[in-house]
Amino acid sequence: MDRREFLGKLLIAGAAAGSAGLLGGRGSLFAEETAKAGLYPDLVAVKNGKTEDMFDRALLTMGGLNRFFKRGAIVVVKPNIGWDRPPEANATTNPILVARIVQRCLEAGAAKVIVFDHTCDDANACYRTSMIEKYAKDAGAQVAPGGSKTYYQEVTIAGAKTLKKTFVHELILESDAWINVPVLKNHGGAGMTSAMKNLMGIVWNRDTFHSTGLDSCIADIALYRRPTLNVVDAFNVMLSQGPRGNAASTYRMEKMLIMSPDIVAIDAASAKVLGKEPSSFSYIGMGHDRNAGRQDIANLKIERITM
Repeated sequence: MDRREFLGKLLIAGAAAGSAGLLGGRGSLFAEETAKAGLYPDLVAVKNGKTEDMFDRALLTMGGLNRFFKRGAIVVVKPNIGWDRPPEANATTNPILVARIVQRCLEAGAAKVIVFDHTCDDANACYRTSMIEKYAKDAGAQVAPGGSKTYYQEVTIAGAKTLKKTFVHELILESDAWINVPVLKNHGGAGMTSAMKNLMGIVWNRDTFHSTGLDSCIADIALYRRPTLNVVDAFNVMLSQGPRGNAASTYRMEKMLIMSPDIVAIDAASAKVLGKEPSSFSYIGMGHDRNAGRQDIANLKIERITM
């Protein structure tokens, strides 16, 4: 099967799965939106629950997935699967979170949910060792490859300062909605990996980021086909030796999940979780200045929930 045939089958095969789900009597997660958008917070942060329960609670507070896509949509879920590391290393997104997002998307009427990443280590090993492939498939998603240039198309980024052109995975270009699901952790180059940095996994030529200006390129890619929703896994945060981590890595148990449609705001909040100011990471300010989102989270409507 060639690349075009594979993508064609991936995008059109199958039917809508599941029906609207409920969250323990607290009301429908996926009811049609009946209130003005201003009713909902700009960002939700949930602490001290199980990962899947924190996602459900944040989603309920944010107004449900049908705020973000219509029934019958093709939805891409993009976790961090970059490293051949097991879930307990927290170098990759929690597979339980990925599975819950897939499940809720299908219950919200998505025709298909597709999971992929452009990995750093061997793709097959990363997909397998992280457990994301297994959990995603068990939840009803299809898992797509990201390791060949043939899957990427050249795009122009309006408003970019450095990364004016790049190659973006076709699934991002062809989807109706896409959900960005990074794991929060230390990064030796950028200082922090969260939502904006996770977008390096949708491009082919990421070496350009390092050779032409990492912070500026991270801010630039955040301008292109912005995620419909960002969900940050901040449960057990790697504080050192990132992004891959090793035996010397240190961690802090935060038991937190953050959700926002604003990719800059969620990175500003992620910086706070690390105990730093958003200004500690140049790309956050650059993203704000380029109108990719807002770093002035003190002026945003934020819902903080402890379970």
